[in-house]
Amino acid sequence: MPVPEFILDLRAHVGHAPLWLSGVSAVVVDEDGRILLGRRADNGNWAIVSGILEPGEQPAAAIVREIREEAGVDVELVRLSSVDVTSPLTHANGDQAQYLDLCFLARHVGGEPHPSDDENLEFAWFSPDALPAPLNDSSVGRIEKALRGSPETWFER
Repeated sequence: MPVPEFILDLRAHVGHAPLWLSGVSAVVVDEDGRILLGRRADNGNWAIVSGILEPGEQPAAAIVREIREEAGVDVELVRLSSVDVTSPLTHANGDQAQYLDLCFLARHVGGEPHPSDDENLEFAWFSPDALPAPLNDSSVGRIEKALRGSPETWFER
């Protein structure tokens, strides 16, 4: 489900007014060092997997759930790689929001990526030095932060 039920309930009261929301995202890397990206249905851009925290949900559990729901793959979380505030944005339906995003570096452990919901048109693996365009600006920054250092150090704890 693209928009969590609790957000729909809030929107019934506040309309399109700005909401401050907590989000999660992940840079998923496979054993060959490639990054999993999905091509979004709403704008055609490529992006890392992201989603909105449900009330009371732990961020780590939320992003594992989002990755499984959206891409049909299983991951192991390695570490929190960044905490950022997005710029205010207006969604296609007119809803305004701003997000506190907690981004994780994750290791792919199983499953073949495929769109599992209506949020993405396709999923594919890309080398960090050959990312597709158009790529969401927010994903560019999150990838850079998650993959700091050399590939040998990405999964050190």
